[in-house]
Amino acid sequence: MNNLTIGALARAAGVGVETVRYYQRRGLLPEPQSRKGAFRTYGGDELARLHFIRRAQALGFSLDEISELLDLDEMTDRENARVFAKAKIADIESRVRQLEEIRTALESLVRCCEHSDAETPCPILHALATPQPPLQPAQAAAKRASRKTHR
Repeated sequence: MNNLTIGALARAAGVGVETVRYYQRRGLLPEPQSRKGAFRTYGGDELARLHFIRRAQALGFSLDEISELLDLDEMTDRENARVFAKAKIADIESRVRQLEEIRTALESLVRCCEHSDAETPCPILHALATPQPPLQPAQAAAKRASRKTHR
């Protein structure tokens, strides 16, 4: 699995060439030193690293978090990896709660809309157009945490 061009590496990992280059710019993937003629070549280590990145993304880790995970040693950093995973679980649980609150609010608006008089404004559109009070501190913190994890 050595001497892969960037295109072959990208295909083998199921990503685009620009994704490989982006990961290199972000420091997630080293640029190869070896050359075969005019082309830089990649090997199994880079492919394994790309697979690691893709699997971590599939589990919801951001590229910043993945960068930190890549710095961990598989044999000696078990506790740190567990801390990362537990933090991700807590983040997911928080987002699930937020989504459930959103679903409940939308279901309530739909019920209102279904049972309101046709002569009155649509409850859904009216709720969206009505200014809302500022977020409470806990809601604001949850919103910031949600945005931070979506980078």
